[in-house]
Amino acid sequence: MKPIRVLQVLTIMNRGGAETMVMNYYRNIDRSKVQFDFLLHRQERGVFDDEIENLGGKIYRLQNISFKNLSKYKKSLDAFFKDHKEYKIVHSHLNALSVFVLQSAKRNNVTTRVAHSHTSLYNLNLNPFSKDRNSVGFAFKFFAQNILKRSITKYANHYFSCGDKAGNWLYGKKNADSVRIINNAIDSNQFISDPVRSLVLKKELNLGEKLVVGHVGNFVPEKNHKFILETFKTLKEIKKQSVLILIGGGFGKTIFEDMARELQIENDVIFLGVRSDVPDLLQAMDVFLFPSINEGLPVTLIEAQAAGLRVVASNEISKELNITGLVDFLSLNQSHKFWAEKLLELSSEKKENTEEKIIEGNYDIKNNALELQEFYYKQIKKIG
Repeated sequence: MKPIRVLQVLTIMNRGGAETMVMNYYRNIDRSKVQFDFLLHRQERGVFDDEIENLGGKIYRLQNISFKNLSKYKKSLDAFFKDHKEYKIVHSHLNALSVFVLQSAKRNNVTTRVAHSHTSLYNLNLNPFSKDRNSVGFAFKFFAQNILKRSITKYANHYFSCGDKAGNWLYGKKNADSVRIINNAIDSNQFISDPVRSLVLKKELNLGEKLVVGHVGNFVPEKNHKFILETFKTLKEIKKQSVLILIGGGFGKTIFEDMARELQIENDVIFLGVRSDVPDLLQAMDVFLFPSINEGLPVTLIEAQAAGLRVVASNEISKELNITGLVDFLSLNQSHKFWAEKLLELSSEKKENTEEKIIEGNYDIKNNALELQEFYYKQIKKIG
């Protein structure tokens, strides 16, 4: 019996939150029963493309979604679905931009059309037009997504979300009872805190006895790297022997490398770029900093908790992700000194093995992958 083929729709398969989550499910689903294929919106290959193809997945590519060429993009979507009538399930991870994909899928008689919300672009604390936001581009994205989301329920017939906040943003509170939460689940066994491993990694990275603050996230406005660097500069004024590890890529990386030099902290900020060994690198950290301006339910913070790290996070993030009690939520209106002192206070706490808490909180991948597999099976069974 051939496996069900499910079309996963994303932008590019690099190490972002949604992409990492999809790959976690893909690795753990029974691929003799359910196979993932990918419709992507970049011509260049992503870091996961080789793995996808090795696991048996097919990759299709369309042009970037551009409002300048929207008519051409919609025609290419229609052409794709007319050529690929084998897909009865389309699972789109483009947040509000899923509207275009699911509209075309509905027009071409795709029976199961899943929208999946991974973010929550609510009213921001910061002016989206300000210099610090990288601005016009982010502001346009902010307003466009908030307008497009109004049509999402016309075309999706299944509403998925990483958490309550992200679900309410994309589908509206009136549809809350119809939203299915798909946890940003992980293989918790990979992240278990190990003091010996921690010492080895600190030695490999030449960190010595320094206090190690960590962050994992691409250099995009939402992640608030300016706040991270300014908070770390303040921390260094309190505790000189401190170092900051930043893991991630993105268009803003060089901007923040320049900012580190301007703040005269460049010798103590390690830009590691995109990495495949995040479970190991988390072992080298003493405390995790995550002052995002808006998020859905970031898988990164589940991973940090799985590694036993204390986390200092923005209170803009869903509180439901605090499944271990290790997360402290602070207001972005608090001073950098306030944040720095909290980091210092929590960094001295001994890491704990949180694997049981991750499993009890239903964030371990094995059961979650089985549940998603069963959902896909039921949809195909309905149409015979």
